[in-house]
Amino acid sequence: MAIKPLIDENELLDKIASDDQYSFTVLFDYYHQYVFTFGRKLTRSDEIAEEIVQDIFLKIWFGRDKLRNIENFGAYLNTLVRNHAFNLLRHVAISERVTNEITSSFTDRDVHSEQVLDYRETLKMLDQAVEGLPLQQKTVYQLCHRDGLKYDEAARQMDISSATVHYHMKLALQAIRGHFKKNGIAYPALLMFFLK
Repeated sequence: MAIKPLIDENELLDKIASDDQYSFTVLFDYYHQYVFTFGRKLTRSDEIAEEIVQDIFLKIWFGRDKLRNIENFGAYLNTLVRNHAFNLLRHVAISERVTNEITSSFTDRDVHSEQVLDYRETLKMLDQAVEGLPLQQKTVYQLCHRDGLKYDEAARQMDISSATVHYHMKLALQAIRGHFKKNGIAYPALLMFFLK
């Protein structure tokens, strides 16, 4: 999708890079409908498209110091929206897959209702385990499991080798398993999915 740039757009971007909130508002007012429409086209969801608008403009504001180096803001915005939409869709797909794994696991085993996994409580415990990881392990786990990146993609993003990513992932998974065991919880379906 292409959009006509703002008049004096480079000057506007320069002002935003210098913390000018008014210029950022002008940029937002001009582009937010485009971001919503493009996000909706990619995701087929108004709700996700709204989330994309918020996330993209937050990203632009917090990364405003980079705006001076952008030659074609429309192309830059296109790339941001496309990548963010695909990341959100990947996250939604992963969440649905987890739910399906857990549901089918319990259906197959005909587990009594009092033994059924409290999904939200388990995810909360997983979040606690991930939060307790050292920074490198936490980053690797989130990039590979939450964001769905392959080891080499995570390695490029973190500027480390794929072998180092693999090593940190191994340690992270051991720590997460240990956290679940320490809390006396063994959820095969969840562990199969998250800790494979």
